[in-house]
Amino acid sequence: MTKEITAPDFSLEEAAFARGLTRVAGVDEVGRGPLAGPVTAAAVVLNPNNIPAGLNDSKKLTAKRREALTEEILDVADVCIAHCTVEEIDEHNILRASHIAMERAVAGLNSAPDHLLIDGNLIPSGLQISSEAIVKGDARSLSISAASIVAKTARDTIMMDLAQQFPGYGWETNAGYPSKKHREALVELGVTPHHRRSFKPVHNILYQAKN
Repeated sequence: MTKEITAPDFSLEEAAFARGLTRVAGVDEVGRGPLAGPVTAAAVVLNPNNIPAGLNDSKKLTAKRREALTEEILDVADVCIAHCTVEEIDEHNILRASHIAMERAVAGLNSAPDHLLIDGNLIPSGLQISSEAIVKGDARSLSISAASIVAKTARDTIMMDLAQQFPGYGWETNAGYPSKKHREALVELGVTPHHRRSFKPVHNILYQAKN
């Protein structure tokens, strides 16, 4: 028996439309796990009559495909991309920072949505409109998959730019995640202003440097 290959669809959005909701936004974030760089979120309201073909969980797509789809999404949808800085991550914690980025993305849409499909199992506390948390939402909802693609493309671009300013950490390929090269560079080159000091590998190096 072959395993069924599933792709995101528009059924969650259509269920919301059936309840009388008209502007449904998919919301996702990227960048919880890296040791460096911001956490980035996107909110996307797709046009049901003009949905780009090939939307999927951003992790299942190549960088080139994500970039092409991002251009298509920006052309036909209401999109807002928002960030939480390294300083904010260290001040709040990564979960709250990722929720703040999501709240900012929703607030930045051209027209306010009346329902949100949010990737994950938690609804950010600052979102006071009708919302559903969808586990593995980027693989289930086309709106969330669009948000995941846009957010990942935006954050990867930021990390590539930072990689040129701070060479040696491999951010152009690891996007700030704790790859072997990144962890070795932290020890050899030290901590940059773009590292998350509240994250244990970074905190430990700063602690060792003081002692």
